[in-house]
Amino acid sequence: MPETLSRAIQIDQHGGPEQLKLVQVAVGRPGPGEVRIRHHAIGLNFIDVYQRSGLYPMNLPVQLGMEAAGVVEAVGEGVSHLQVGDRAAYASNPPGAYCEVRVLPAKCVCKLPDAISFEVGAAMMLKGMTAQYLLKRTLPQGGLNPGDFVLFHAAAGGVGLIACQWARALGLQLIGTAGSEAKCAMALANGAVAAINYAAEDFAVRVKEITQGKGVKVVYDSVGKDTWDKSLDCLQPFGLMASFGNASGPVAPFSPGILSVKGSIYVTRQTLFTHIATRESTQAIADDLFAVVSSGQVKIHIDQRYPLADVQQAHRDLEARKTTGCSILTL
Repeated sequence: MPETLSRAIQIDQHGGPEQLKLVQVAVGRPGPGEVRIRHHAIGLNFIDVYQRSGLYPMNLPVQLGMEAAGVVEAVGEGVSHLQVGDRAAYASNPPGAYCEVRVLPAKCVCKLPDAISFEVGAAMMLKGMTAQYLLKRTLPQGGLNPGDFVLFHAAAGGVGLIACQWARALGLQLIGTAGSEAKCAMALANGAVAAINYAAEDFAVRVKEITQGKGVKVVYDSVGKDTWDKSLDCLQPFGLMASFGNASGPVAPFSPGILSVKGSIYVTRQTLFTHIATRESTQAIADDLFAVVSSGQVKIHIDQRYPLADVQQAHRDLEARKTTGCSILTL
């Protein structure tokens, strides 16, 4: 059978958006445990920027992209949960989603319910499953109960807007932070009980005011260096600092002794790919996401669409914090 040709975005060296090159690649048949998917839409995520820049070093050359949705074209030996013609969506390692057609491990690919469009599927898998594992699986001592306060940084981003809505559905009081008044308004419109513009005011002071001095049970932080120190001051005793990204740069080394001074607090650094390491865990997290989106409790906001060939501009906008909600590449 002749190979399939696909447009794809690759980098040959780490650096700025100019390193993103549109190329044509040959795509073969899926091997055991793999599927081949023809994409209808591709998700954009900040991890793509980390991989392009070299913050997360990659073996080069590499095709970027961690999530997409489309139709299964071929199924490898041993794959039983997918068939040719199935609508499907995924967030998956290794990267490679910035393309028209690809082969990838089937374990992280899930059938996409008919009620969810390809664009929504592509936009929500990585970000929605991240929100799920944070709010449902990355929990402080005693768990989270209705009425509990949590702090969520970058609340108007792709993960943040999903988390605002999901927290509201769970009865949690989510305090969101963002870098502008307009982004704060978006967080409030999507379920945050309060929103703090950290470009204009001290979020640690405001959190203490909102919680009447008690602080929050958990801080969910994808910003990193710029928010780290003050986030620790927002926690109740025995609270949890949950880091899951470094949008402003990596957190500087710190002494564990600071955790005792701040109230015997806990720190964890989470990543989605540990949570979706097996077919069973991937499907369980995805099913929870599909259910909350299908019910209407969580709506996926796709606020930016870029043709695949315009991926350099998409990365510039991501890094400049010009985006809100989710961004996708279209084909």
